[in-house]
Amino acid sequence: MSIEELRQQAGESPFAEEEANLAASSSVKKPYKVRYLGMTPFQTFIVAALLLLIACLLSTFCLLATGKVVPSFL
Repeated sequence: MSIEELRQQAGESPFAEEEANLAASSSVKKPYKVRYLGMTPFQTFIVAALLLLIACLLSTFCLLATGKVVPSFL
């Protein structure tokens, strides 16, 4: 392999085909992002936090109702 061939190879972009494909695919519309139950990520987080809060409150009530835990102020 001669020095001229090495210079030619160094001048060529090894990712020329990928760059061309990216340029062509950027003009194509990307599919719409799928949302969980039609909610934004922040709304999903709020619903998950509220479900956690409800589960904690219900489990605390069940422990109090069955007498497994006795509050100190009673």
